[in-house]
Amino acid sequence: MDRNIIKRHVVAIDISTEQTTYAVVDLQGGILAKESIPTADYAHVNEYVSVLSDKIIQMVEQNGGYESIRSVGVSAPSANFITGSMENASNMPWKGHVPLAALLRDRLGLAVALGNDAHVTAVGEKSFGAARGLRDFLVVNVSSHGGVGSCICLDGKPCLGADGFAGEFGHMCLVQDGRQCSCGLKGCVEEYTSERGLVKTVLELLDETGKDSVLKGAEKMTIQSIADACEQGDEVAIEAFRRTGTYLGRALATYASLIDPEAIILTGDMVTQAKWLGDSVREAFDAHIFQNLKGKVDILISPLNNNERDLLGASALAWEVKEYSLFK
Repeated sequence: MDRNIIKRHVVAIDISTEQTTYAVVDLQGGILAKESIPTADYAHVNEYVSVLSDKIIQMVEQNGGYESIRSVGVSAPSANFITGSMENASNMPWKGHVPLAALLRDRLGLAVALGNDAHVTAVGEKSFGAARGLRDFLVVNVSSHGGVGSCICLDGKPCLGADGFAGEFGHMCLVQDGRQCSCGLKGCVEEYTSERGLVKTVLELLDETGKDSVLKGAEKMTIQSIADACEQGDEVAIEAFRRTGTYLGRALATYASLIDPEAIILTGDMVTQAKWLGDSVREAFDAHIFQNLKGKVDILISPLNNNERDLLGASALAWEVKEYSLFK
């Protein structure tokens, strides 16, 4: 192989509980090719890595060839950038510590960088989204499947902490002795601001108020179905979003008071319904933030497509890892 070839592409991988999407991405964030496989079909991680690697190799050979690929970036739940492992991912089929970066590196022969969803989102926002030009900012992701995650960026760099777990915003206590969280604690931010938190608020309102609602007796509620109820003028749905926005704004105010960011960038399924969150996020934020910061912190909504954000972030992460190849 010619050592002077300029590598213009990376492989980006976005792993969720339902599917794994992988793509070839160029320097400008252009997605040249994209495919996916169902994550949950593979009970054993070795089988998963084997199938995924074969699929990636096939895609790469059809889109510029292996010699054009510099490295690989991966977004995954409960991923630790420092160790390169997925650690105790409760909603994934593989338990304990899974050295995913090493497994992929051995199969693909390329450098692999692994980050959790929020870390990868922050890198993507810095490279392609709302964080361009910012140095001190927070990214908070509120999604249907991933709960609530965040990443702290100071002086232009993600702050991961001593063990790689900094930014667990979703598991800060928001309500003393509040709702039981899947993490084992009570009253966590995630239990009030994620999709499941919104659904629980709807159920509480139905019980408290006794009001009629199109959501009463629904087999399954989602962010979208509750937003659809709002469109029909459903008072319970509208109030549930308002309360959720208030919870989120109050929690963000505490976060911002500690960090003093230029901006907070919100991403994920929940914020696509900003219309129904209305002014409640900002009002609660302004009411609870440290007074010296009041009016100084922007709350921004990511301009990036929800379906591509993590792929773009994973591609940006790939460019930052030290280059390595078995084929040099």
